[in-house]
Amino acid sequence: MTCLGLNSANAQSVGSSYSSTAPKDCRQIGKPSDLDGSTTRVCPGKGGLVVLIAEDDLREVVSVGRNRKQAAEEPAANVWFAPFNSSQTTIEWRIAGTRPFAMIQRWHIADNSDPDRQGRPNTKAMLVVTRLPPGPVCHVAYVDAIANPTANELARKAADDFARGFVCGKDEVKIIGTPGRAVELATMR
Repeated sequence: MTCLGLNSANAQSVGSSYSSTAPKDCRQIGKPSDLDGSTTRVCPGKGGLVVLIAEDDLREVVSVGRNRKQAAEEPAANVWFAPFNSSQTTIEWRIAGTRPFAMIQRWHIADNSDPDRQGRPNTKAMLVVTRLPPGPVCHVAYVDAIANPTANELARKAADDFARGFVCGKDEVKIIGTPGRAVELATMR
C-alpha cells in the first residue's frame, strides 16, 4: 500500500543508534604524552566506521573513517575550536536504512569570561552535527544546547535535512536555532 507518496520499495526509515567513545570502549594509540597530555584513541562506530579522537593542549578533534588513517585525513580531523574544549562520550548516529549518514555529539566549550569559584572557566554545551562517508567527513551544523530547549531535536533535523547534501569545504557550517554563547565561542577565531 502506498502512503504519503512513498512506496515500500524506495522508503527508508531514518532513526538513531548510539555508541560510546569512553576510553574504556576505545583503543589508545601510543602512550599519552608526558609533555602536553596529548592522546589519541580509536573507537568503534556504526556501519563499519571508526571514530578518531585526538586531544592536544586541552582541545579535541573528532573524525570518522573506515580506519584510523582515513579518519585522520578527513576535513573533520583538522577542525578545532579556539577555546579549550572536550567532546562527550556518547555519539548519536543518524541512520537511513542500515547506513549511518551523520553523527551528533555534545561538546563543552570553555568560556574564559565566565569563571567558576576556583577561577576555572565554566563550559558551555553545544551539539555538533557531522556528515559521514561516502564523501568527506566534516561539521555540518552547530546547535547551542543552552539557548535551545529542544537542541537534540534541532540537531536531528539538521542531520536529516543537510548532512547528506552538504559539500565539505564549500558549504558553510549552519547555526541551527538560537545562537548562544557556546556557538559564539566555537566560531570565534
